[in-house]
Amino acid sequence: MQNHFTDTIFYQIELTAKYCKLLGQQVFEKLNVGISPEEFSVLDTLSCNPYLCQRDLAKLILKDRANTGKLLDSLEKKGFITRNLSIKNNRPVKKVEITEKGKQKLDEATERIRPHFLIVQDKINNSNISQIGNLLKDLRSVLDETLEIQI
Repeated sequence: MQNHFTDTIFYQIELTAKYCKLLGQQVFEKLNVGISPEEFSVLDTLSCNPYLCQRDLAKLILKDRANTGKLLDSLEKKGFITRNLSIKNNRPVKKVEITEKGKQKLDEATERIRPHFLIVQDKINNSNISQIGNLLKDLRSVLDETLEIQI
């Protein structure tokens, strides 16, 4: 029986997420990648999901629209993205697109950080990595059905 929050899977996942975030920050700082882990996440998300509006991007990266806007402003100033006016549901929206410069930065950053994350991943059996990933996706799916996220 779990008497304390610290005994639950939710706490274990939260703690693990904090470790992952710290590792990401340390690797990005150590390698002087030129973008933050959050900016990297935005570029990676846009590379997989082109032409998103700010609201849809915010939902995918689980950030509020204000913080997403700040990330987009920073990336746009660096020339890594562009925002183009479009119409969605009869409303004007700005669709975000990753630029060639942004794609190059994403590829460069990925190549530089990959070895540092593989060091950690290599210490865990590959079948376990796959299982963990699938279990986390299942848990997120259940949580998504339960949560009322307002972004």
